[in-house]
Amino acid sequence: MSYTPPPLEPNEPGDPKKPSTSRIAIWIGVAAVGAYFLINGIVGIISANH
Repeated sequence: MSYTPPPLEPNEPGDPKKPSTSRIAIWIGVAAVGAYFLINGIVGIISANH
């Protein structure tokens, strides 16, 4: 007979595998700034050659 722990709740605050909401918001913000710089650079390269 082996011991099996009870299943964890999916929204348990101590779950280390789930990132917090503020961390997800920071990731989205950083990705948006990165995309802005990338697109700006591509547009600048394209418009400088004409």
